[in-house]
Amino acid sequence: MAGDTAQAESLAQDLGKRFPLDTQMQSLWLPAIQAQLALDRKNPAVALSTLQAASPIELGNIPFVINMSCLYHVYVRGEAYLAAGQGSAAAAEFQKILDHSGIVWNCWTGALAHLGAARANALQSRTSQGADADAARVRALAAYKYFLTLWKDADPDPDIPILREAKTEYAKLQ
Repeated sequence: MAGDTAQAESLAQDLGKRFPLDTQMQSLWLPAIQAQLALDRKNPAVALSTLQAASPIELGNIPFVINMSCLYHVYVRGEAYLAAGQGSAAAAEFQKILDHSGIVWNCWTGALAHLGAARANALQSRTSQGADADAARVRALAAYKYFLTLWKDADPDPDIPILREAKTEYAKLQ
């Protein structure tokens, strides 16, 4: 996500070699990293395909092991659906994160899922018609407002790109 794809690829290969039998690594983390790399290359279809490995166990808990996935793979899947122009599917992924706050705890994915849901619903409002478009717009506005409310007690710097983008998107939707 920081843009250093060469380093991310190298680290992912190393992790794959060092932890070939680790379920979380092989089924959650590596697919999420590979999917993020595909998104960086503007290839949401590959990202979605890569993340299929995570689906069967994504909400699971491994007893006696720290399970801190933060549902990152679900977040990346939501981003991939957004990049593919599939607002409804993206909204479902971000909602999955919001519905499972016990897994997410205080991870950044929990806060950014609100922004993802806002963007997904905004996309739905642009691609739907009539009452469906209106309902999606209302959901998007509510999600943007909630995200911005969460942020007001976070970093006070108003020039953070994701915050600036969210405020601009919210203003355009109003």
